[in-house]
Order: sequence, then C-alpha cells, then structure tokens
Amino acid sequence: MIAEVPLLLEPEQLQNLLGVESLVVIDLCKETTYAQLHIPGAVHLAYSRIVASNHPVHGLLPDTDTVARTLSDHGIDNDSHVVAYDDEGGGNASRLLWTLEAMGHGHYSLLNGGLHAWANEGHACSRELSPSATADFTAVPCTDTVATADYITERLGEPDFALWDARSWNEYSGISRFSRHPGHIPGAVNLDWLEVMDRDRNLRLKADEALQTRLNQLGLEQDKEIVAYCQTHHRSSLAWFVLRHLGYQHCRGYPGSWSEWGNNDDTPKAMP
Repeated sequence: MIAEVPLLLEPEQLQNLLGVESLVVIDLCKETTYAQLHIPGAVHLAYSRIVASNHPVHGLLPDTDTVARTLSDHGIDNDSHVVAYDDEGGGNASRLLWTLEAMGHGHYSLLNGGLHAWANEGHACSRELSPSATADFTAVPCTDTVATADYITERLGEPDFALWDARSWNEYSGISRFSRHPGHIPGAVNLDWLEVMDRDRNLRLKADEALQTRLNQLGLEQDKEIVAYCQTHHRSSLAWFVLRHLGYQHCRGYPGSWSEWGNNDDTPKAMP
C-alpha cells in the first residue's frame, strides 16, 4: 500500500507514481475519449457500472456484491490506492471515490483537473488499451458516508446538520424540474457544483481558502454534518469530495438524491 498520497493529487505528483505496483489509475471518461487518449496504464471504468436505477429513481448505490465484483474486475483490491479521473470536472471520478468510501475502502485520490489538466499540461497520453489485472475486493460497507431519505428526515432542522444542494439554481428554485415535484429539501442551501471548479486552471478545484469561505457564507461550517445531494448524486459526489478534501469530519452523500426525494409524494419540499 502506498503511504501518504494526497487526497487531491496534482498531475506532476501522479506522474511520479505511475508504475507503482499498488497504484490503480481509473479512467471514468467516455469510452470514445479513452480510446483517443488516456493516462498511460489507466483502466477504463464505465460510470454506469457504479450506479443503479429503480425508475424513476436513478444514481442509487448498487448492492455490495455488485460493487465488489466491479471493483475486482477493474484491478482494485483492498490494498490498492485508487486514483480516479474524468474529463468533466470530477463528478464521475468523485462518485467512484464516494463508492469506495461507502464500501470501506479509504485509499484513494482525485486527480485535480482530471484529463484536462493532465493532457493540457504536457503529460504523456496513450491510446493503448490497459487490461485490468485480476483482483479480489472485499467490501466492508460504511454507512457513515451514505445518507438515506429517512436519515435526512430525522435530522432536518437540527442545528448541527446542513444540506448542500449541488444542482443549478433553476433546479433548486423549481424553475427547472426533472422529478414529479420541483424545489429542494427544506433547509438546503444551493451551491452549483460548477462553482467549485476553476475554469482558468483546467477544471481544478478552486483554492481551499476560497472554497471554505464560500461554504462558511452558506452556513456549511466544519462543525456540522453536511449531506450533499443533486439529482442523482453525480454532481454532489464532487461536493462530497470537496468537503472531504477540506477536512470535514462528518459528510455524507445522498444516493438517489432529488430523483428519489422529488418523486416521493410524502417527503417535505421547499421553494425559495
């Protein structure tokens, strides 16, 4: 197992780690993008393999056996240090990292800026298919990183609990609707996932100080438990990662997110 690899990894740091035996680099770009260029040695993982659906609810966490089999099929075992990246700002990659955490695996990193930073800053790319090594991942589910609708309902209104809605303002405010009901979970604050990305630095995360200041302004302080959600816990997986990166001790992701909450007639809804 590799010691002391940062949670948020810069391209030059990853460059120095390529080829280390216990390192597994996972590409969550589109398959067509992977075929054109990827980090040498990276194994492609389709995003659809790490989410499940029960229409109209999408973005659910697959059952434990399915996740363990998927991770094993992609060369990940319990001693692997996983570095995940994508080409869309970190949503796909962060969803994998959240899934790893939910399965009890804490050895992982996000490549800051993903493929954009890697390729645009002159690091070598490959078109060679990287076959997965044989691995055997054993899952030990960790419920502390997963929020359910019942859990959120029980904690609504408590002073040490907060909700980060990572959707667009139009979704949050009910102008745009992708579920039966519009709006947001009562008490949730809105910070669009796009706002944590620095478009001038190849889609890296914005500076820690800027991120923390913005979260504090919204009432998402470090002494609270924060649940991040969006429509399907794709965008909010990056929000969850931001919290982890900034050192929040209590943060969860809500699989299903508004596709579950907003399609349930019995859950409370709010509008601005």
